[in-house]
Order: sequence, then structure tokens, then C-alpha cells
Amino acid sequence: MNKRLVGAVTLGLAAALVMTACGSEEPAAGGDKAAGGEVTLKLVAADYGDGPTAENSGEKFWKGVVDEFQAANPGIKVDVQVINWNDIDKQVATMVQNGQVPDILQTGDYSGFVKDGLLYKTDEVLSPATSADLLEKFAEFGKVEGVGYGIPFVSSARALFYNKALFDKAGIAEAPKTWDELKAAAEKLKASGVSQPFGLPLGNEEAQAESFLWFMGNGGGYKDASGAWTVDSPANVEAFEYLKGLVKAGLTTPNPGTKNRKDVWADFAAGKVGMVNGGPMSIPIFEKGGLTDFGVAPIAGKTGPLDTTLGVQDWIMAFNKNGRKEEIKKFFDFFYGGTAAQKISDTYKLLPVTKSGIERLSSDEKLKPFLDALPNATFYPFQDPKWSEVNTQIKQTVGSAIDGDPKAILGAIQKTATAN
Repeated sequence: MNKRLVGAVTLGLAAALVMTACGSEEPAAGGDKAAGGEVTLKLVAADYGDGPTAENSGEKFWKGVVDEFQAANPGIKVDVQVINWNDIDKQVATMVQNGQVPDILQTGDYSGFVKDGLLYKTDEVLSPATSADLLEKFAEFGKVEGVGYGIPFVSSARALFYNKALFDKAGIAEAPKTWDELKAAAEKLKASGVSQPFGLPLGNEEAQAESFLWFMGNGGGYKDASGAWTVDSPANVEAFEYLKGLVKAGLTTPNPGTKNRKDVWADFAAGKVGMVNGGPMSIPIFEKGGLTDFGVAPIAGKTGPLDTTLGVQDWIMAFNKNGRKEEIKKFFDFFYGGTAAQKISDTYKLLPVTKSGIERLSSDEKLKPFLDALPNATFYPFQDPKWSEVNTQIKQTVGSAIDGDPKAILGAIQKTATAN
């Protein structure tokens, strides 16, 4: 949940799909639908686990889903390729350039494909019952100009985690609510021997999320209420100036612009970090590292805790080139109506995007703070086709604002966002 397709690659992929779409309209190799033969769907998905050999590997998860689906649908095979979040953009582009066009893609963005007419509309590949079960707010973010193209896949929210034992040792009574309190707590943690009082991942895995939390903490964000881009707003610049001060004082992860969230979360699990922003998917990492005595609190803002939080959702989408919408619809209805979506939450502590899924998880105390936060969450500007390109630039460059000039770095991103 960073892991997002880079804008340039998305545009390149879109262009490649347009070119391949100019060729034969017959289904690709893997099944002759017209002759009544077996149809093979190509599904490319991001890996939420710890690699192909891990217990929670994406390969293992999808094999279970596909085996169950194929048993119930003997005329449809699903060929799944699972790719690490950090590599999925490049590999998908290569596949398309080689003519290996997927039918279904599960990743972090969909909007870059819409303007070229490459995706099925959601009502073409989802049954009414499945569509009705999707959380309305999430499904709304899958629409461009009122038409759905992106289907919510999983969701998450963010909160502040803190190590209770380290807080007790440093004499900190409760989680900080303001930036001043956060800095004061970090100073106490530092004085008590904690090497990284606050974990600050601004590496390219998910820098756009960490940045957004700090922007929101100062009343800023990527866009304003009117929909205008505000990446280099005074509020956002001030947020990075505050972070620069924390880094300079030695109160954060060293060299945060090079650090990815999983590494920082692993340090938190190991007791090296006192506080860190995270989500429900952080919990298995903390517990695997042996840390169970942690607290969860709202994100600290400049003058008080955030009354909203970052809501993150990844997407699944269907490409229309191969003309397999009926088979895709069967797969999607199976996925959302059966046990597959629930298994994602069980395996990765990610949150469901359906009403039925939320209801099933309502008694899970570890997930409750995040489930409670979802209704008032703030999301990335998914619906803007520029987001793919802006998102990529944020991940690649915003970490350098810690050592450089935040106004200049954010200004360059703003220029990309507003360019015609």
C-alpha cells in the first residue's frame, strides 16, 4: 500500500496497450472462446507479503484463490503473476511491450489508463450485488467524470504507534497530540537512549503517504477544497521545515530520504524506534519482530491530533483489449463474494472494501482503531489523471527536501501537477 505505478511507466504502458489494441481483436493465446474452449485470464498482482518464499507470499495467497475459483469454474483458468511492489511498474511495462497484455491488473493506481479507453467500466465487470456491497466512499474514488473504472481492492488507514516500554522508561505519560509534544517526547526518548525516537520513512516505497500525513497535520494536502493542486503551499512547506528540524536534532531515522517504511517498521519492532506512523498492515511486522506492547493513537498535528487520517486503497482493474469481460466478471464476483477478500485481511491485516467485510471484522480489537477511522479518512487524488505522474515524482524526490530546500522541491512537484 507504495509502491505505486510510476507515471511515466503508466503512460508508457497505456501507449503500448493502445498500439497492441490496434491489432487483432481476437482473444490472445490461452483459450479460444469463440470455439467454446477453455479461456485463460492473465492476472498481474502486487505482492503484499515478504517475498516468494515467505509464509505470507503473494504467490501462496493467489494460488489458494485461483485453485478455488477454477474448481468452481472449470472453463476458466487464471494465470497469475505476482510482482514485488518495487518492481511491478517496470515489469508490467515490459510485458506489455512484448505483447503480454494482462486481462486483470491489481496495483496502486488506475487513472492513467482511463483517458486512453483501456479499461472496462466497473458496471461491465461487476454484478449489481457485488457493486452494492462495495463501500460507497471507496467506490466513488474509482470514478472518473462519474464513471467507474477502478475497483477498490483493499484499504488501510494510518495511526501513530508508540512503544509503551520505551515511553515508560523515558517518563512519557501518553502519546503526543501536537508537534511540540511530539518533539518533546522525541527529546526524552533520545535522552533515555533511544537511537531513533521517531521513525521517518521518506524513501521511494511510500514517501507520498508519510508526506501527506505531515501536510494534513498542518492543514495542508495535495489539493485544496476546490480541487486545485497545492503541493507547494505554505502549510506543506512549513511541515517539511518542521521535519528538517527533527532530523537535524537527531530525533528521527537517520537519512530518512533513503529509508522505506518496512525497514523503519522493522526497527520499531526491534525496539530501536520510539514512535512511527503506520497502519494495520504494520501489526504483523511488529509482532513478528517480538513487539506486542505498543499503543495506537491518532496522528499528531501541529495544534492537535488529526480529525481525519490517510485512507489508502489499492485497486484492481480490467483491461478491455482481449474481450473477456464475462470471464472477468465471474472472477470478480467470486473474489468479492467468497472467502478471498476475507483472507487478505486475515493474512496481511489490510482492511476490506466491502460492507460485509467490515461487518465481519468489527470484533477485531487490533483493527478497531483503523476501522473506526475509515469513514472520515482522506484519500489521495486518485481521480486526477495527473496523480500517477505526481505520485512518482513525490516518491523519487520529496525525501531530498530534508537536506535541501523544501519550497524548491515541492515547487517542482507542483509544476508537474499543473503542467498541461
